[in-house]
Amino acid sequence: MSVLLGVVVFTERLRPLQWVAVGIAAVAVLVLTLDHGRPPWIALSLAATFGLYGVMKKLVAVEAAPGLFLETALVAVPAVVVLSVLHSGGEGTFAAAGAGHALLLVSSGVATAVPLLLFAAAARRIPLSTVGLLQYLTPLMQLAVGVFVYDEPMPPARLAGFVIVWVALVVFTADMLRHARAGARRTSPEAVPATP
Repeated sequence: MSVLLGVVVFTERLRPLQWVAVGIAAVAVLVLTLDHGRPPWIALSLAATFGLYGVMKKLVAVEAAPGLFLETALVAVPAVVVLSVLHSGGEGTFAAAGAGHALLLVSSGVATAVPLLLFAAAARRIPLSTVGLLQYLTPLMQLAVGVFVYDEPMPPARLAGFVIVWVALVVFTADMLRHARAGARRTSPEAVPATP
């Protein structure tokens, strides 16, 4: 989704191999959709909303920390209302489940803020299409935890989707590295002819 938004909104140009990588990733989504029997609406909605978040981060000319402060300020009042309603109904756990629980809840804010700050800083510096393909690392880590830590099953269709996604990432990364090396060769001092 981020790659497509980068192309549509910011007119980022993808090289032919990058388009191949996008096509391969689309095949992975198709394989998983066919296996599941219907489109993965929740996953597609998350991809769309996070892609739009990346677009907004790139459009708004605010540094990472002030931007995160503004985002937090916007959701602070609704969050306080929800927490107040939960607490008044006896469902709040911040003060009721002990100091360790309260510390974990507070530290979850830090665990959320640091990646958001890094994402905001990166989204302003690199093409959105690159951000989009790098976002496959998070699902990979979640998949690894599910399979290797929680012994979740890995049916053949899910494994096929996983492998296809990684083929797309390898193609995209190989093209980026090849392009970066070619650019470095063009700008290296040896490549520039000496002036008389």
